[in-house]
Amino acid sequence: MRIRGGRLPIGRNPAGASDEGTSNEGAAGESTSAEGTSGEGTSAEGASGEGTSGEGGRGDGQAAGGRGPAGAGTLSSPWARGAAALLAGALPALAFPAPGLWWFAYVALVPWLLLIRTAPSPRRAALDGWIGGIGFIIAVHHWLVPSLHVFIVLLAALLGLLWAPWGLLVSRLLGGAPSASRAVAAVVVVPSGWLMIELVRSWEGLGGPWGLLGASQWEVAPALRVASVGGVWLVSLLVLAVNTGAALLVADRAARTTAGVLLVVCALSVAAMSAWAPRPTSAGTVRIAVVQPGVVEGPGSVARRFDRGEELTRSLEGRGVDLVVWGESSIGAGAWERPETARRLAELSRRVGADLLVNVDARQTDGSGRSGIFKSAVLVGPDGPTGDRYDKMRLVPFGEYVPARSLLGWATSVGKAAGEDRLRGDRQVVMTLPDGARGLRIGPLVCFETAFPDMSRRLVRDGAQVIVAQSATSTFQHSWAPAQHASLGALRAAENGRPMVHATLTGISAAYGPRGERVGSPLGTDASAAEVFDLPLARGSTLYGRLGDWPVYGALAALAVLCAVEGLRALRRPAPGPPGPPARTAHGSPGRPGR
Repeated sequence: MRIRGGRLPIGRNPAGASDEGTSNEGAAGESTSAEGTSGEGTSAEGASGEGTSGEGGRGDGQAAGGRGPAGAGTLSSPWARGAAALLAGALPALAFPAPGLWWFAYVALVPWLLLIRTAPSPRRAALDGWIGGIGFIIAVHHWLVPSLHVFIVLLAALLGLLWAPWGLLVSRLLGGAPSASRAVAAVVVVPSGWLMIELVRSWEGLGGPWGLLGASQWEVAPALRVASVGGVWLVSLLVLAVNTGAALLVADRAARTTAGVLLVVCALSVAAMSAWAPRPTSAGTVRIAVVQPGVVEGPGSVARRFDRGEELTRSLEGRGVDLVVWGESSIGAGAWERPETARRLAELSRRVGADLLVNVDARQTDGSGRSGIFKSAVLVGPDGPTGDRYDKMRLVPFGEYVPARSLLGWATSVGKAAGEDRLRGDRQVVMTLPDGARGLRIGPLVCFETAFPDMSRRLVRDGAQVIVAQSATSTFQHSWAPAQHASLGALRAAENGRPMVHATLTGISAAYGPRGERVGSPLGTDASAAEVFDLPLARGSTLYGRLGDWPVYGALAALAVLCAVEGLRALRRPAPGPPGPPARTAHGSPGRPGR
Protein backbone atom coordinates (compact mmCIF):
# COMPACT_ATOMS: atom_id res chain seq x y z
CA MET A 1 0.00 0.00 0.00
CA ARG A 2 1.39 3.39 -0.96
CA ILE A 3 0.27 6.48 0.91
CA ARG A 4 0.71 9.78 -0.83
CA GLY A 5 0.69 13.17 0.78
CA GLY A 6 0.53 14.04 4.46
CA ARG A 7 2.05 11.86 7.19
CA LEU A 8 0.98 9.33 9.76
CA PRO A 9 -0.03 10.59 13.21
CA ILE A 10 3.02 10.44 15.44
CA GLY A 11 3.03 7.65 18.05
CA ARG A 12 -0.15 5.99 16.74
CA ASN A 13 -1.11 3.28 14.34
CA PRO A 14 -3.27 4.48 11.49
CA ALA A 15 -6.77 3.14 11.46
CA GLY A 16 -6.83 -0.33 10.05
CA ALA A 17 -3.05 -0.60 9.88
CA SER A 18 -1.22 -3.74 11.00
CA ASP A 19 0.55 -3.81 14.35
CA GLU A 20 3.69 -5.04 12.67
CA GLY A 21 5.00 -1.54 12.22
CA THR A 22 5.21 -0.94 15.94
CA SER A 23 6.02 -4.34 17.37
CA ASN A 24 9.39 -5.26 18.83
CA GLU A 25 10.23 -7.10 15.67
CA GLY A 26 9.12 -4.36 13.28
CA ALA A 27 11.59 -3.47 10.53
CA ALA A 28 14.01 -0.68 11.33
CA GLY A 29 13.07 2.50 9.52
CA GLU A 30 9.38 1.59 9.30
CA SER A 31 8.46 2.58 12.85
CA THR A 32 7.95 6.13 13.94
CA SER A 33 9.25 7.72 17.15
CA ALA A 34 8.32 11.04 18.68
CA GLU A 35 11.40 12.57 17.13
CA GLY A 36 11.02 11.14 13.70
CA THR A 37 11.71 7.80 12.14
CA SER A 38 14.00 5.55 14.16
CA GLY A 39 16.60 3.82 12.10
CA GLU A 40 17.54 1.32 14.74
CA GLY A 41 14.55 0.84 17.00
CA THR A 42 15.02 1.43 20.68
CA SER A 43 18.52 2.26 21.90
CA ALA A 44 19.74 2.16 25.50
CA GLU A 45 18.05 5.49 25.92
CA GLY A 46 14.67 4.13 24.91
CA ALA A 47 12.28 2.64 27.38
CA SER A 48 10.28 0.29 25.21
CA GLY A 49 10.14 -1.62 21.94
CA GLU A 50 11.84 -0.99 18.61
CA GLY A 51 9.00 1.02 17.23
CA THR A 52 8.88 3.60 20.01
CA SER A 53 11.71 5.52 21.66
CA GLY A 54 11.74 6.55 25.31
CA GLU A 55 11.39 10.18 24.34
CA GLY A 56 8.12 9.80 22.53
CA GLY A 57 6.18 7.47 24.82
CA ARG A 58 4.45 4.32 23.67
CA GLY A 59 1.95 4.12 20.90
CA ASP A 60 -1.50 2.71 21.38
CA GLY A 61 -1.14 -1.00 21.61
CA GLN A 62 2.62 -1.01 22.27
CA ALA A 63 3.51 -3.02 25.34
CA ALA A 64 5.71 -1.46 27.99
CA GLY A 65 8.43 -3.99 27.62
CA GLY A 66 7.65 -4.81 24.03
CA ARG A 67 5.48 -7.64 22.86
CA GLY A 68 6.51 -11.22 23.24
CA PRO A 69 4.99 -14.66 23.29
CA ALA A 70 4.49 -14.53 27.05
CA GLY A 71 2.41 -11.39 26.76
CA ALA A 72 -0.17 -12.97 24.52
CA GLY A 73 -2.54 -15.88 24.65
CA THR A 74 -3.01 -17.43 28.07
CA LEU A 75 -0.93 -14.82 29.93
CA SER A 76 -3.14 -12.00 28.65
CA SER A 77 -5.35 -12.86 31.63
CA PRO A 78 -4.22 -10.98 34.77
CA TRP A 79 -4.95 -14.06 36.90
CA ALA A 80 -2.94 -16.37 34.67
CA ARG A 81 -0.09 -13.88 34.57
CA GLY A 82 -0.16 -13.59 38.36
CA ALA A 83 -0.02 -17.37 38.73
CA ALA A 84 2.92 -17.51 36.30
CA ALA A 85 4.76 -14.82 38.29
CA LEU A 86 4.14 -16.68 41.56
CA LEU A 87 5.51 -19.92 40.10
CA ALA A 88 8.46 -18.22 38.40
CA GLY A 89 9.46 -16.54 41.65
CA ALA A 90 9.36 -19.87 43.50
CA LEU A 91 11.65 -21.72 41.08
CA PRO A 92 15.01 -20.60 42.61
CA ALA A 93 14.14 -22.48 45.83
CA LEU A 94 15.08 -25.71 44.04
CA ALA A 95 18.72 -24.58 43.93
CA PHE A 96 19.01 -24.66 47.74
CA PRO A 97 19.29 -27.75 49.93
CA ALA A 98 17.56 -30.13 50.28
CA PRO A 99 16.89 -30.44 46.50
CA GLY A 100 20.38 -28.97 46.05
CA LEU A 101 20.12 -28.33 42.30
CA TRP A 102 22.90 -25.75 42.50
CA TRP A 103 23.31 -25.55 38.73
CA PHE A 104 19.65 -24.55 38.37
CA ALA A 105 20.37 -21.25 40.12
CA TYR A 106 22.04 -19.95 36.94
CA VAL A 107 18.81 -20.19 34.90
CA ALA A 108 16.12 -20.28 37.58
CA LEU A 109 15.31 -16.58 37.23
CA VAL A 110 15.07 -16.59 33.44
CA PRO A 111 11.30 -17.32 33.29
CA TRP A 112 10.62 -14.53 35.78
CA LEU A 113 12.82 -12.07 33.86
CA LEU A 114 11.16 -12.94 30.55
CA LEU A 115 7.71 -12.53 32.08
CA ILE A 116 8.49 -9.09 33.50
CA ARG A 117 10.00 -7.81 30.23
CA THR A 118 6.69 -8.48 28.44
CA ALA A 119 4.64 -6.54 31.01
CA PRO A 120 2.18 -4.25 29.16
CA SER A 121 2.81 -1.36 31.57
CA PRO A 122 5.20 -0.28 34.33
CA ARG A 123 2.46 -0.96 36.86
CA ARG A 124 2.16 -4.55 35.63
CA ALA A 125 5.96 -4.97 35.72
CA ALA A 126 6.00 -3.89 39.38
CA LEU A 127 3.11 -6.24 40.12
CA ASP A 128 4.93 -9.15 38.44
CA GLY A 129 7.94 -8.36 40.61
CA TRP A 130 5.86 -8.24 43.79
CA ILE A 131 3.95 -11.48 43.10
CA GLY A 132 7.17 -13.26 42.13
CA GLY A 133 8.76 -12.04 45.35
CA ILE A 134 5.88 -13.56 47.33
CA GLY A 135 6.48 -16.87 45.55
CA PHE A 136 10.21 -16.69 46.32
CA ILE A 137 9.75 -15.99 50.04
CA ILE A 138 7.14 -18.70 50.55
CA ALA A 139 9.12 -21.31 48.59
CA VAL A 140 12.44 -20.64 50.33
CA HIS A 141 10.85 -20.45 53.79
CA HIS A 142 8.01 -22.96 53.36
CA TRP A 143 9.32 -25.03 56.27
CA LEU A 144 8.17 -22.22 58.57
CA VAL A 145 4.51 -22.91 57.78
CA PRO A 146 3.98 -25.29 60.76
CA SER A 147 5.24 -22.54 63.07
CA LEU A 148 3.73 -19.42 61.48
CA HIS A 149 0.71 -20.88 59.69
CA VAL A 150 -1.16 -18.23 57.68
CA PHE A 151 1.10 -15.53 59.11
CA ILE A 152 3.78 -16.53 56.59
CA VAL A 153 1.54 -15.30 53.76
CA LEU A 154 1.38 -11.86 55.35
CA LEU A 155 5.15 -11.80 55.84
CA ALA A 156 5.69 -12.91 52.24
CA ALA A 157 3.35 -10.21 50.97
CA LEU A 158 5.25 -7.54 52.91
CA LEU A 159 8.72 -8.77 51.93
CA GLY A 160 7.59 -9.36 48.35
CA LEU A 161 7.14 -5.60 47.97
CA LEU A 162 10.93 -5.35 47.82
CA TRP A 163 10.78 -6.90 44.34
CA ALA A 164 8.30 -4.35 42.93
CA PRO A 165 11.00 -1.73 42.11
CA TRP A 166 13.15 -4.55 40.74
CA GLY A 167 10.32 -5.42 38.36
CA LEU A 168 10.38 -1.85 37.06
CA LEU A 169 14.15 -2.07 36.64
CA VAL A 170 13.92 -5.33 34.68
CA SER A 171 11.21 -3.91 32.42
CA ARG A 172 13.24 -0.76 31.79
CA LEU A 173 16.46 -2.55 30.85
CA LEU A 174 15.28 -5.81 29.27
CA GLY A 175 12.07 -4.61 27.63
CA GLY A 176 11.79 -4.24 23.87
CA ALA A 177 14.87 -4.90 21.78
CA PRO A 178 17.87 -3.94 23.95
CA SER A 179 20.84 -2.38 22.18
CA ALA A 180 24.36 -3.49 23.04
CA SER A 181 24.80 -0.70 25.57
CA ARG A 182 21.48 -1.44 27.23
CA ALA A 183 22.31 -5.16 27.36
CA VAL A 184 25.58 -4.36 29.16
CA ALA A 185 23.73 -2.08 31.55
CA ALA A 186 21.17 -4.81 32.23
CA VAL A 187 23.80 -7.41 33.16
CA VAL A 188 25.28 -4.95 35.68
CA VAL A 189 22.22 -3.16 37.04
CA VAL A 190 19.62 -5.93 37.24
CA PRO A 191 21.89 -8.01 39.56
CA SER A 192 22.67 -4.85 41.52
CA GLY A 193 18.97 -4.28 42.10
CA TRP A 194 18.55 -7.85 43.32
CA LEU A 195 21.50 -7.43 45.68
CA MET A 196 19.80 -4.41 47.26
CA ILE A 197 16.79 -6.63 47.97
CA GLU A 198 19.07 -9.18 49.65
CA LEU A 199 20.73 -6.41 51.65
CA VAL A 200 17.44 -4.95 52.93
CA ARG A 201 15.90 -8.27 53.89
CA SER A 202 19.16 -9.25 55.62
CA TRP A 203 18.11 -6.94 58.43
CA GLU A 204 17.35 -9.14 61.41
CA GLY A 205 13.93 -7.55 61.90
CA LEU A 206 12.88 -8.73 58.42
CA GLY A 207 14.01 -12.30 58.96
CA GLY A 208 17.74 -12.11 58.31
CA PRO A 209 19.82 -13.14 55.28
CA TRP A 210 18.30 -16.59 54.78
CA GLY A 211 17.97 -17.72 51.18
CA LEU A 212 20.53 -15.37 49.60
CA LEU A 213 20.85 -16.67 46.06
CA GLY A 214 24.63 -16.96 46.31
CA ALA A 215 24.23 -19.36 49.25
CA SER A 216 22.93 -22.01 46.84
CA GLN A 217 26.52 -22.41 45.58
CA TRP A 218 27.92 -23.63 48.91
CA GLU A 219 29.39 -26.86 47.49
CA VAL A 220 30.80 -25.43 44.24
CA ALA A 221 34.56 -24.88 44.61
CA PRO A 222 34.88 -21.98 42.11
CA ALA A 223 31.95 -20.21 43.76
CA LEU A 224 33.59 -20.62 47.17
CA ARG A 225 36.70 -18.97 45.76
CA VAL A 226 34.51 -16.09 44.61
CA ALA A 227 33.10 -15.90 48.15
CA SER A 228 36.62 -15.49 49.50
CA VAL A 229 36.93 -12.37 47.33
CA GLY A 230 33.57 -10.69 47.84
CA GLY A 231 31.53 -12.86 50.18
CA VAL A 232 28.18 -14.36 49.39
CA TRP A 233 27.23 -10.96 47.91
CA LEU A 234 29.62 -11.35 44.99
CA VAL A 235 28.37 -14.88 44.34
CA SER A 236 24.80 -13.57 44.20
CA LEU A 237 25.84 -10.87 41.73
CA LEU A 238 27.47 -13.41 39.42
CA VAL A 239 24.52 -15.79 39.58
CA LEU A 240 22.15 -12.93 38.69
CA ALA A 241 24.45 -11.73 35.90
CA VAL A 242 24.35 -15.19 34.31
CA ASN A 243 20.56 -15.29 34.60
CA THR A 244 20.27 -11.86 33.00
CA GLY A 245 22.61 -12.82 30.17
CA ALA A 246 20.65 -16.03 29.59
CA ALA A 247 17.40 -14.05 29.46
CA LEU A 248 18.92 -11.77 26.81
CA LEU A 249 19.96 -14.79 24.77
CA VAL A 250 16.39 -16.05 24.77
CA ALA A 251 14.54 -12.77 24.49
CA ASP A 252 16.16 -10.90 21.63
CA ARG A 253 18.07 -12.16 18.62
CA ALA A 254 19.94 -8.88 18.12
CA ALA A 255 21.31 -8.98 21.70
CA ARG A 256 22.60 -12.55 21.54
CA THR A 257 26.14 -11.64 20.55
CA THR A 258 26.42 -9.09 23.35
CA ALA A 259 24.87 -11.50 25.85
CA GLY A 260 27.24 -14.26 24.80
CA VAL A 261 30.24 -11.98 25.27
CA LEU A 262 28.99 -10.94 28.71
CA LEU A 263 28.55 -14.55 29.78
CA VAL A 264 32.11 -15.29 28.67
CA VAL A 265 33.30 -12.31 30.71
CA CYS A 266 31.53 -13.75 33.78
CA ALA A 267 33.20 -17.13 33.25
CA LEU A 268 36.62 -15.54 32.81
CA SER A 269 36.11 -13.47 35.97
CA VAL A 270 35.38 -16.59 38.00
CA ALA A 271 38.44 -18.32 36.50
CA ALA A 272 40.64 -15.33 37.35
CA MET A 273 39.44 -15.24 40.95
CA SER A 274 39.94 -18.98 41.29
CA ALA A 275 43.51 -18.67 40.02
CA TRP A 276 44.75 -15.48 41.64
CA ALA A 277 42.75 -14.75 44.78
CA PRO A 278 44.80 -15.17 47.99
CA ARG A 279 44.52 -18.62 49.54
CA PRO A 280 44.82 -19.38 53.27
CA THR A 281 48.06 -21.08 54.23
CA SER A 282 48.18 -24.19 56.39
CA ALA A 283 48.81 -23.78 60.12
CA GLY A 284 48.42 -27.30 61.49
CA THR A 285 45.29 -29.09 62.63
CA VAL A 286 42.94 -29.14 65.58
CA ARG A 287 40.70 -31.98 66.74
CA ILE A 288 37.15 -30.93 67.62
CA ALA A 289 34.31 -33.28 68.57
CA VAL A 290 30.61 -32.66 68.03
CA VAL A 291 28.01 -34.27 70.30
CA GLN A 292 24.58 -34.76 68.69
CA PRO A 293 22.13 -36.53 71.05
CA GLY A 294 19.44 -36.82 68.36
CA VAL A 295 15.68 -36.64 68.76
CA VAL A 296 14.61 -37.12 72.38
CA GLU A 297 10.89 -36.68 73.01
CA GLY A 298 8.29 -37.34 75.64
CA PRO A 299 8.19 -36.71 79.41
CA GLY A 300 11.53 -35.78 80.90
CA SER A 301 13.05 -35.23 77.45
CA VAL A 302 15.30 -32.38 78.65
CA ALA A 303 16.93 -34.51 81.35
CA ARG A 304 17.18 -37.54 79.07
CA ARG A 305 18.82 -35.44 76.36
CA PHE A 306 21.41 -34.27 78.87
CA ASP A 307 22.05 -37.86 79.89
CA ARG A 308 22.51 -38.87 76.24
CA GLY A 309 24.93 -36.00 75.65
CA GLU A 310 26.88 -37.05 78.72
CA GLU A 311 27.05 -40.66 77.50
CA LEU A 312 28.27 -39.64 74.04
CA THR A 313 30.89 -37.32 75.52
CA ARG A 314 32.31 -40.13 77.66
CA SER A 315 32.84 -42.15 74.47
CA LEU A 316 35.40 -39.52 73.37
CA GLU A 317 37.80 -40.44 76.18
CA GLY A 318 41.29 -41.19 74.87
CA ARG A 319 40.68 -39.72 71.41
CA GLY A 320 42.82 -36.65 71.99
CA VAL A 321 40.21 -34.01 71.26
CA ASP A 322 40.93 -30.33 71.90
CA LEU A 323 37.31 -29.21 72.28
CA VAL A 324 33.88 -30.84 72.62
CA VAL A 325 30.90 -28.89 71.24
CA TRP A 326 27.29 -29.48 72.26
CA GLY A 327 24.31 -28.07 70.33
CA GLU A 328 22.07 -25.11 71.05
CA SER A 329 19.89 -25.38 74.19
CA SER A 330 21.71 -28.60 75.03
CA ILE A 331 21.16 -27.93 78.74
CA GLY A 332 17.72 -27.06 80.10
CA ALA A 333 17.15 -23.93 82.15
CA GLY A 334 16.29 -25.84 85.31
CA ALA A 335 19.32 -28.12 85.04
CA TRP A 336 21.69 -25.19 84.55
CA GLU A 337 20.57 -23.64 87.83
CA ARG A 338 21.56 -26.74 89.80
CA PRO A 339 25.18 -27.03 91.08
CA GLU A 340 25.07 -30.73 90.20
CA THR A 341 25.05 -29.84 86.48
CA ALA A 342 28.31 -27.89 86.67
CA ARG A 343 29.89 -30.75 88.62
CA ARG A 344 28.91 -33.33 85.99
CA LEU A 345 30.18 -31.17 83.13
CA ALA A 346 33.50 -30.53 84.90
CA GLU A 347 33.92 -34.27 85.45
CA LEU A 348 33.33 -34.86 81.73
CA SER A 349 35.96 -32.26 80.87
CA ARG A 350 38.53 -33.96 83.11
CA ARG A 351 37.67 -37.39 81.71
CA VAL A 352 37.94 -36.36 78.05
CA GLY A 353 40.87 -33.99 78.60
CA ALA A 354 39.22 -31.08 76.80
CA ASP A 355 36.94 -28.13 77.49
CA LEU A 356 33.24 -28.37 76.65
CA LEU A 357 31.32 -25.64 74.84
CA VAL A 358 27.70 -26.08 75.93
CA ASN A 359 24.64 -23.96 75.35
CA VAL A 360 21.86 -22.96 77.71
CA ASP A 361 18.62 -21.03 77.29
CA ALA A 362 18.05 -19.78 80.85
CA ARG A 363 17.53 -16.76 83.04
CA GLN A 364 20.87 -15.17 83.74
CA THR A 365 22.48 -11.81 84.46
CA ASP A 366 24.94 -10.39 81.97
CA GLY A 367 27.94 -8.16 82.58
CA SER A 368 25.86 -4.98 82.48
CA GLY A 369 23.48 -6.27 85.14
CA ARG A 370 20.54 -7.10 82.88
CA SER A 371 18.54 -10.11 84.00
CA GLY A 372 16.33 -12.21 81.80
CA ILE A 373 16.34 -15.13 79.39
CA PHE A 374 19.59 -15.29 77.43
CA LYS A 375 20.62 -17.90 74.91
CA SER A 376 24.24 -18.43 75.89
CA ALA A 377 27.30 -20.38 74.79
CA VAL A 378 29.27 -21.29 77.92
CA LEU A 379 32.77 -22.79 78.14
CA VAL A 380 33.25 -25.43 80.84
CA GLY A 381 36.65 -26.73 81.92
CA PRO A 382 37.93 -29.30 84.44
CA ASP A 383 37.09 -26.94 87.30
CA GLY A 384 33.63 -25.95 86.03
CA PRO A 385 32.53 -22.91 83.97
CA THR A 386 35.59 -20.88 83.00
CA GLY A 387 33.75 -17.56 82.91
CA ASP A 388 33.85 -17.38 79.11
CA ARG A 389 30.29 -16.82 77.91
CA TYR A 390 28.68 -15.49 74.76
CA ASP A 391 25.07 -14.28 74.76
CA LYS A 392 23.34 -14.55 71.41
CA MET A 393 23.01 -11.13 69.78
CA ARG A 394 20.72 -11.67 66.79
CA LEU A 395 17.49 -13.35 67.65
CA VAL A 396 15.03 -15.15 65.39
CA PRO A 397 11.93 -12.99 64.81
CA PHE A 398 8.84 -14.65 66.32
CA GLY A 399 10.89 -17.73 67.27
CA GLU A 400 12.81 -15.95 70.06
CA TYR A 401 11.03 -12.61 70.26
CA VAL A 402 7.96 -10.98 68.75
CA PRO A 403 8.68 -7.68 66.97
CA ALA A 404 6.38 -4.94 68.24
CA ARG A 405 4.75 -7.40 70.62
CA SER A 406 2.04 -4.92 71.59
CA LEU A 407 0.82 -4.97 67.99
CA LEU A 408 1.80 -8.48 66.83
CA GLY A 409 1.45 -10.44 70.04
CA TRP A 410 -1.56 -12.22 68.54
CA ALA A 411 0.93 -14.25 66.49
CA THR A 412 1.45 -16.45 69.56
CA SER A 413 -2.14 -17.67 69.22
CA VAL A 414 -1.83 -18.81 65.59
CA GLY A 415 1.68 -20.27 65.60
CA LYS A 416 4.65 -21.17 67.77
CA ALA A 417 5.87 -17.63 68.38
CA ALA A 418 7.91 -16.94 71.52
CA GLY A 419 5.76 -16.47 74.60
CA GLU A 420 8.49 -14.32 76.19
CA ASP A 421 11.17 -12.29 74.46
CA ARG A 422 14.77 -13.37 74.91
CA LEU A 423 17.39 -10.74 75.70
CA ARG A 424 20.25 -9.93 73.34
CA GLY A 425 23.93 -9.99 74.05
CA ASP A 426 25.78 -6.74 73.48
CA ARG A 427 29.10 -7.93 72.06
CA GLN A 428 30.79 -10.79 70.27
CA VAL A 429 33.29 -12.90 72.19
CA VAL A 430 36.43 -14.80 71.23
CA MET A 431 37.24 -17.55 73.74
CA THR A 432 40.74 -18.89 74.38
CA LEU A 433 41.18 -22.54 75.27
CA PRO A 434 43.82 -23.61 77.82
CA ASP A 435 47.43 -24.36 76.89
CA GLY A 436 46.60 -28.05 76.60
CA ALA A 437 44.68 -27.14 73.44
CA ARG A 438 47.59 -24.93 72.31
CA GLY A 439 45.71 -21.78 73.31
CA LEU A 440 43.23 -22.22 70.46
CA ARG A 441 40.98 -19.20 69.95
CA ILE A 442 37.37 -19.97 69.00
CA GLY A 443 34.58 -17.65 67.91
CA PRO A 444 31.10 -18.87 68.94
CA LEU A 445 27.88 -18.19 67.02
CA VAL A 446 24.41 -19.39 67.97
CA CYS A 447 21.78 -20.68 65.57
CA PHE A 448 20.91 -18.47 62.61
CA GLU A 449 23.74 -16.03 63.37
CA THR A 450 25.68 -18.17 60.90
CA ALA A 451 23.54 -16.60 58.15
CA PHE A 452 25.08 -13.16 58.82
CA PRO A 453 28.41 -12.75 56.96
CA ASP A 454 29.51 -9.80 59.09
CA MET A 455 29.43 -11.74 62.36
CA SER A 456 31.88 -14.46 61.37
CA ARG A 457 34.09 -11.84 59.67
CA ARG A 458 34.20 -9.85 62.91
CA LEU A 459 35.18 -12.92 64.92
CA VAL A 460 38.07 -13.69 62.56
CA ARG A 461 39.24 -10.08 62.65
CA ASP A 462 39.23 -10.37 66.46
CA GLY A 463 41.54 -13.36 66.25
CA ALA A 464 39.30 -16.44 66.10
CA GLN A 465 41.06 -19.44 64.56
CA VAL A 466 37.93 -21.59 64.39
CA ILE A 467 34.30 -20.49 64.05
CA VAL A 468 32.00 -22.66 66.18
CA ALA A 469 28.24 -22.60 65.66
CA GLN A 470 25.67 -24.19 67.97
CA SER A 471 22.22 -24.82 66.57
CA ALA A 472 18.94 -26.65 67.15
CA THR A 473 16.68 -27.24 64.16
CA SER A 474 14.62 -30.02 65.75
CA THR A 475 11.41 -28.03 65.22
CA PHE A 476 11.99 -28.39 61.47
CA GLN A 477 13.47 -31.88 61.61
CA HIS A 478 11.83 -33.31 58.50
CA SER A 479 12.12 -30.22 56.28
CA TRP A 480 14.76 -28.56 54.13
CA ALA A 481 15.85 -26.36 57.04
CA PRO A 482 18.58 -28.56 58.62
CA ALA A 483 20.40 -29.00 55.30
CA GLN A 484 20.09 -25.31 54.42
CA HIS A 485 21.38 -24.29 57.84
CA ALA A 486 24.35 -26.64 57.76
CA SER A 487 25.34 -25.46 54.27
CA LEU A 488 25.93 -21.91 55.52
CA GLY A 489 29.05 -23.08 57.32
CA ALA A 490 30.83 -23.70 54.01
CA LEU A 491 30.28 -20.09 52.92
CA ARG A 492 31.38 -18.59 56.24
CA ALA A 493 34.54 -20.74 56.21
CA ALA A 494 35.40 -19.79 52.61
CA GLU A 495 34.68 -16.09 53.14
CA ASN A 496 37.11 -15.85 56.05
CA GLY A 497 39.69 -18.55 55.33
CA ARG A 498 38.99 -20.23 58.68
CA PRO A 499 37.52 -23.66 59.51
CA MET A 500 34.03 -23.89 60.92
CA VAL A 501 32.12 -26.42 63.01
CA HIS A 502 28.33 -26.59 62.96
CA ALA A 503 27.00 -28.56 65.98
CA THR A 504 23.30 -29.32 66.41
CA LEU A 505 21.05 -31.25 68.75
CA THR A 506 19.33 -33.35 66.09
CA GLY A 507 21.32 -32.79 62.87
CA ILE A 508 22.71 -31.85 60.50
CA SER A 509 26.10 -31.39 62.23
CA ALA A 510 29.06 -30.76 59.92
CA ALA A 511 32.55 -29.28 59.65
CA TYR A 512 34.31 -27.32 56.92
CA GLY A 513 37.91 -26.43 56.18
CA PRO A 514 39.26 -22.92 55.55
CA ARG A 515 38.37 -23.09 51.83
CA GLY A 516 34.81 -24.15 52.52
CA GLU A 517 35.55 -27.79 51.76
CA ARG A 518 33.68 -30.41 53.74
CA VAL A 519 35.73 -32.18 56.43
CA GLY A 520 34.81 -35.67 57.57
CA SER A 521 31.28 -37.05 57.45
CA PRO A 522 28.30 -34.97 58.60
CA LEU A 523 25.84 -36.32 61.15
CA GLY A 524 22.40 -36.54 59.54
CA THR A 525 19.03 -35.92 61.14
CA ASP A 526 18.68 -39.62 61.95
CA ALA A 527 21.94 -39.83 63.93
CA SER A 528 22.56 -39.89 67.67
CA ALA A 529 26.34 -39.89 67.89
CA ALA A 530 29.58 -38.09 68.63
CA GLU A 531 31.85 -37.30 65.69
CA VAL A 532 35.47 -36.13 65.72
CA PHE A 533 36.70 -33.74 63.03
CA ASP A 534 40.37 -33.03 62.31
CA LEU A 535 40.14 -29.45 61.12
CA PRO A 536 42.98 -27.83 59.16
CA LEU A 537 43.90 -24.48 60.66
CA ALA A 538 44.95 -21.56 58.47
CA ARG A 539 46.66 -18.21 58.68
CA GLY A 540 46.42 -15.13 56.52
CA SER A 541 43.32 -13.27 55.42
CA THR A 542 41.02 -13.41 52.42
CA LEU A 543 40.14 -10.41 50.28
CA TYR A 544 36.66 -10.46 51.76
CA GLY A 545 38.16 -10.46 55.24
CA ARG A 546 40.20 -7.38 54.35
CA LEU A 547 37.73 -5.42 52.24
CA GLY A 548 34.37 -6.47 53.63
CA ASP A 549 31.10 -5.99 51.74
CA TRP A 550 32.57 -4.12 48.77
CA PRO A 551 30.19 -5.78 46.22
CA VAL A 552 27.28 -4.14 48.05
CA TYR A 553 28.87 -0.72 47.65
CA GLY A 554 29.62 -1.47 44.00
CA ALA A 555 25.97 -2.36 43.42
CA LEU A 556 24.87 0.86 45.09
CA ALA A 557 27.24 2.80 42.84
CA ALA A 558 25.86 1.09 39.72
CA LEU A 559 22.31 2.01 40.69
CA ALA A 560 23.37 5.57 41.49
CA VAL A 561 24.98 5.91 38.04
CA LEU A 562 21.79 4.63 36.39
CA CYS A 563 19.69 7.16 38.31
CA ALA A 564 22.09 9.97 37.37
CA VAL A 565 22.04 9.04 33.68
CA GLU A 566 18.25 8.80 33.65
CA GLY A 567 18.02 12.17 35.39
CA LEU A 568 20.30 13.84 32.83
CA ARG A 569 18.31 12.35 29.95
CA ALA A 570 15.10 13.64 31.46
CA LEU A 571 16.58 17.16 31.69
CA ARG A 572 17.88 17.06 28.11
CA ARG A 573 14.71 15.61 26.62
CA PRO A 574 13.05 18.23 24.39
CA ALA A 575 9.48 19.18 25.01
CA PRO A 576 7.07 17.41 22.64
CA GLY A 577 6.08 19.48 19.61
CA PRO A 578 2.56 20.09 18.37
CA PRO A 579 0.87 17.09 16.77
CA GLY A 580 1.15 16.85 13.00
CA PRO A 581 -1.83 17.07 10.65
CA PRO A 582 -3.73 13.86 9.95
CA ALA A 583 -2.60 11.70 7.06
CA ARG A 584 -4.51 12.26 3.84
CA THR A 585 -4.91 10.10 0.75
CA ALA A 586 -4.46 11.22 -2.83
CA HIS A 587 -8.19 11.98 -2.93
CA GLY A 588 -8.11 13.98 0.22
CA SER A 589 -10.06 11.50 2.32
CA PRO A 590 -8.37 10.75 5.67
CA GLY A 591 -10.86 8.04 6.52
CA ARG A 592 -10.52 5.80 3.44
CA PRO A 593 -6.88 5.67 2.33
CA GLY A 594 -6.01 4.10 -0.98
CA ARG A 595 -9.40 4.59 -2.58
